[in-house]
Amino acid sequence: MKTGLVVGLAVLALAAIYVLNRPGGSSNGGDYAFAVGSPGTGQKAPPIRLPSTDGGTFDLSSLKGETVLLYFQEGLTCQPCWDQLKDIQSNMDRFRSLGIDDVVSITTDPLDALKQKVSDEGLTLPVLSDPNLAVSQTYSANQYGMMGTSRDGHSFILVGPDGTIEWRADYGGPPDFTMYVPVSSLIADLRTGLRGTA
Repeated sequence: MKTGLVVGLAVLALAAIYVLNRPGGSSNGGDYAFAVGSPGTGQKAPPIRLPSTDGGTFDLSSLKGETVLLYFQEGLTCQPCWDQLKDIQSNMDRFRSLGIDDVVSITTDPLDALKQKVSDEGLTLPVLSDPNLAVSQTYSANQYGMMGTSRDGHSFILVGPDGTIEWRADYGGPPDFTMYVPVSSLIADLRTGLRGTA
């Protein structure tokens, strides 16, 4: 019963954060505070080789010559994180207009559970399983969430064609613990960040 109460309170807390962080309809963009972790802009992106929901093993080095947006997220217990991924998928044309070729999500849940979730949500974007936090720790993505360091927060890292990080935003840390960023805000932050590196 105690476990049920704790889980129920955690779900309520996540729902409250989701509601508070998701503004209605119109957003001017760039309205959400974020940290910038390490490795950051200008640094070489560490290698990523993880099992993927689309079958096989994802290898970041195989996408050399392409621009890849990595989305580290909290996982199965964070519905706003999945809503984020669905909204990104629905707006891929807007990301492609910024020169982004691929979007890949990374979380710490087991692959079988992620495959089921991806199917349930109707997602085609690949989700990678990092249960030992090997990649998450290398990218410090588990430093920006509400669950301590046991899970990722809500981090976006843009890796350019030469494997260099072009932009980074860690939205999930204190004090706001943002677990959903409207696409308009995310695009605005990306656009601003990319202007700064041009």
